[in-house]
Amino acid sequence: MFSLSFALFTQGLAVSLFKQVGLYTGLLEMFTETELKLAMTIALMMLFFFIISGLKVIANTLNELSLLFFSKDTEGELLRVVRSGSIIFFLGGLLSLISFSSIKGILIIFALTAIGYFVYFVYKTSKNLSPANLIGLIAFQIVSWSTLVVLLALVGMKLYNGVLGGLPL
Repeated sequence: MFSLSFALFTQGLAVSLFKQVGLYTGLLEMFTETELKLAMTIALMMLFFFIISGLKVIANTLNELSLLFFSKDTEGELLRVVRSGSIIFFLGGLLSLISFSSIKGILIIFALTAIGYFVYFVYKTSKNLSPANLIGLIAFQIVSWSTLVVLLALVGMKLYNGVLGGLPL
């Protein structure tokens, strides 16, 4: 659902950009407006689906690692307990469709959904963890996600500076 929200917003930006550079009229000669918007939405939805799926794989890995490091559960019972929390992301995705025309709204809903899932994860696992292990689990998650965000920001800035450096200005 989040991928659809992001795709609809980005499709609106792409259409306005195509109109500004004069590409939109050329595309309308090959496709109808509905076909063009539908094709763009599907392609963008797939792109955002891949990105969000990658984040989900990272999140599952971090959750399993944090439980491996800080829990005494050897049967994987805690993982089965927190699996039902995926409904939080489904509901957040449905809610994000309301504000698909605002990137701020989509990002705020996405952030609140992720925080809500984290609170749910901590709540469900806290019953089986000591206070020290619970603090370790929370710290591990915060440090891991912070490191990932900082690294992605640094790579993004490096790419941006490389592109700007390569332009003849």
